[in-house]
Amino acid sequence: MLEKFFYYVKTLAEAGLAIVGINGLYEQLPWQVRQDLGAGLEIRDYGPVTAIETTTSGQDASNTAFRQLFAYITGTNESGRTIAMTVPVRMDAAPAQGMTMRFFLPSGQAPDPPRPVDGTVRVVKLPAATVAALRFSGNPDATAQRERTRELLARLETSQWRKTSEPYLLSYDPPFTIPFLKHNEIAVSVSSR
Repeated sequence: MLEKFFYYVKTLAEAGLAIVGINGLYEQLPWQVRQDLGAGLEIRDYGPVTAIETTTSGQDASNTAFRQLFAYITGTNESGRTIAMTVPVRMDAAPAQGMTMRFFLPSGQAPDPPRPVDGTVRVVKLPAATVAALRFSGNPDATAQRERTRELLARLETSQWRKTSEPYLLSYDPPFTIPFLKHNEIAVSVSSR
């Protein structure tokens, strides 16, 4: 019980700092920059990683997905253990299937995560990947995502890289962070031409 109390106190403190764009307290998914293409675009190599994910649909899909995943890391899992929040949060939108949100598990938790209690939450193991990521600030609303996706794909057309997946959003800050301080990325898996 005391462990959960301190977990929530720490989470609240992290959320307070995140309002002003300070999110260095969260473990970040590690990567190596393979190539810097300038103007916020990098080609990165990610190692294998474990995540939890859920797919939802409807107008409130992202909030519903976030609540389901947050419940898992705050102890609604088979072990009852809390799990530290990490960044980024990944969101894939496919009109026919709905929106899939993923939380990447901390490196110490990844080998043996507890099973979800909620049947809509899944543990997934993702292979290593090479990814093109275009950084942008502001609110990652649908318009911003469309514009940045067009920019990312256009820039890849003139590079040695070709996309091998559909683009997705990586979000590093909570929704209440001051917009111009937010760190977002549109990303896509790539391979060399």
